[in-house]
Amino acid sequence: MTVDPGSNNDDVNGFDNVGFLTDRVIDTDITDAEVIQDISIADHCHSLLLLQTKDRRAERTLIAVSVLSAVFIVAEFTGGVIAHSLAIMTDAGHMLSDLLSFIISILAIRVARSPANRRLSFGFHRAEVLGATVSIIIIWILTTILIMLAIQRIVNNDLNVDANTMIFTASAGVLFNVIMGMVLKCSRHSHSHGIGHSHSSSTNVNVRAAFIHVIGDLVQSVGVLVAAFIIKITGWQLADPICTFLFSIIVLITSVTVIRDIFFVLMEGTPSHIDYGELQSDLMKIDGVRTVHSLNVWSLNMDKTALAVHLAIDDQSAAIATMKKANHLVRFKHGIHLATVQVEPYESLMASCDYCRPLY
Repeated sequence: MTVDPGSNNDDVNGFDNVGFLTDRVIDTDITDAEVIQDISIADHCHSLLLLQTKDRRAERTLIAVSVLSAVFIVAEFTGGVIAHSLAIMTDAGHMLSDLLSFIISILAIRVARSPANRRLSFGFHRAEVLGATVSIIIIWILTTILIMLAIQRIVNNDLNVDANTMIFTASAGVLFNVIMGMVLKCSRHSHSHGIGHSHSSSTNVNVRAAFIHVIGDLVQSVGVLVAAFIIKITGWQLADPICTFLFSIIVLITSVTVIRDIFFVLMEGTPSHIDYGELQSDLMKIDGVRTVHSLNVWSLNMDKTALAVHLAIDDQSAAIATMKKANHLVRFKHGIHLATVQVEPYESLMASCDYCRPLY
């Protein structure tokens, strides 16, 4: 181990005078240092490649469902006008809001690929979260409008629905939504977070938001189809606005899960797919580590996780090896996208320090 000639006498074994691992380490006595270095570089580059591939797959998926949505919106709205069915027109309006949200999501994913800069050192990853937020807001606003229109139609008794056209259009709506749901579901199942470590809960947030939109549309299309048969069989025209009212409420409820996940991202909470206790335990099992403290795990967005941690060791000559083993562990086993590992000498006072105690 050699030391930078410009350092003071306290800067030895790769630690500065406050006990933190520094870049003054020029050489090391670690026997597997070169191997660990090669693995660390491979881990870093390969994990970035996987993330970029997943983002592009999400973008292609959203483009596919956008094209399907645009085609059917025109057909469904035309059918709603012909059938004089508010339920069908509201379903078309609902799908229009979905199309707008898909476009916002595609733009957000592309912006998120922009490189980091001095102003935004973490990059533009959370543009995806902002895009999903706008998407949810759009559907909340339009759904509220549709509820108001349904109530107005009931009050004014503005009912004259062509049940046959309504049945045909609603059936087509069910088919199109099933196709779009399958496209999005396949994208979610094909997601892999890290090497051999999958998390369905950490799929691209915009694909998740899109999937919820499509589920809402599917449920509404089924409801419209049921209402159409009720009108056809019984002649009860109120089924049309009542269907719009009931299924709009369901759509609002289904969006809550995305809002919840967005909340935890913005609050920098530990991602749901990360087991904090297991992660801490795995870091403690690294050879030479006496204690793990200041372990923070948060989300840059729903599928990119960041970590910062302090590892205290006795053998200062093993600092580089410890750091690289920790990086390898958190990237490969726990799917961490961005890791900052700080290695420092162990001190007995760490056992009683409130800031060094593990979180529960």
